[in-house]
Formats: sequence, structure tokens, C-alpha cells
Amino acid sequence: MFRIAKLTTILVAAAGVASLSTGAMAAGSCVMAGGEATMLTSDLAKFMANAALKNSISGKGLKASGEVKMTCKDGVANVYCIAKQKACK
Repeated sequence: MFRIAKLTTILVAAAGVASLSTGAMAAGSCVMAGGEATMLTSDLAKFMANAALKNSISGKGLKASGEVKMTCKDGVANVYCIAKQKACK
């Protein structure tokens, strides 16, 4: 039961999108958008980080440009991933 509650908490936390862009955005400009996730498995962490990235980009009304760059770190009981991608107006 505790494990399910912990996983649910992690999923909800991963849904909170982290945007790595800063400053005001002028028309036609680009930013580096990002999403992150901490999950029990590598595949799930990558999937959720990519989903958070897509939510970040669409939430700002931008369009993705270029490749997604994914970095992950293995923890003791989880995997932390950050997905980054250039996004333009």
C-alpha cells in the first residue's frame, strides 16, 4: 500500500513541469525547454521526462525544434531524468 502511494506521489510530482528557460521571450525567439521526472525504472523516468517536456513546450505555446537531449542519473531506489529541447515561437 505504501509503495502505491509513493508511486502515485512520484507520478504527481513528475507531472509538475519544469521549464529551463529564463527571461522574457520576444516574438520569433527560441528557448531551451525542459522536463524532469524521478521514477522507479529508467524507461518510466525517460517517458515521464519526455511527457513533461512536451507539456512545457505546449504550455508556452511554442513548437519543438531539433532533437530531445535526455540525461539520466541512477539513484539508490529510483532514476532521475531531464529532457531538454529547443523550442521556438
